[in-house]
Amino acid sequence: MLRQMGIRFTVVPSSMKEDPPSGEAAEYVRRLAGQKARNSAGRISEDALVIGADTAVVKNGRILGKPRNGREATGMLQFLQGGWHDVLTGVALIDRRLDYMDLSHACTHVEMMPLGRQQIQKYIDSGEYADKAGGYGIQGMAAAFIPRIEGCYFNVVGLPVALLYTMLLRYTSCIKSQGGVIESDHIGNNH
Repeated sequence: MLRQMGIRFTVVPSSMKEDPPSGEAAEYVRRLAGQKARNSAGRISEDALVIGADTAVVKNGRILGKPRNGREATGMLQFLQGGWHDVLTGVALIDRRLDYMDLSHACTHVEMMPLGRQQIQKYIDSGEYADKAGGYGIQGMAAAFIPRIEGCYFNVVGLPVALLYTMLLRYTSCIKSQGGVIESDHIGNNH
C-alpha cells in the first residue's frame, strides 16, 4: 500500500511481543501501533520517519487480535459470521530526530455473511487466516464472505491509506516546528 502511495520504504519489523487485547479498542490499537513504531525506531541508527500500525477486530465489545492457530481462527470466524463487526487500525508516525510522534486510528464497519462449518473449515485449511486480526483477510479468499463495508477498505486490509496520508501531511507541516506529540481523533465510522 505504501508503494501505491509513491512512498519509498524499508521494512524494519518490530521485535516486541504484542500485549493481549485489553481496554478500549481504539486506545489498544493506538497503543500497540506506538509501541511497534518506537521498537522499530530504536533498532535503526539513521534518521527516519517510522510508521507503526496495528489492527484489531471488535464485535460486541470483544477485541480479537491475531489467532494463534486454526482452532482459534475457527472460533473467531464462528463469532464474526452472520453479522457486523468493526475493524480498527492504529497508526503511529515517529521521527526521533524531531521528537515527533502522531497517533491516530481508523474504524471500518464490516458485514460478514452467515458461514457454515464447511466454509469456515475450507478457509482455515487454506492457511490464509494466519497473522490476520479476526482470523480473516478481506484481500484474499475471505472477500467472498464480506457483502458490505462502511468506511475505508484499506483499513480492513491493515493500513488506512487516507488516514496515513493525512498524518503525513501533518508531519510535513510540523517538520519546521519543534515537533511534539499529536494525538488525533479517529477517521472512519464509529458504530
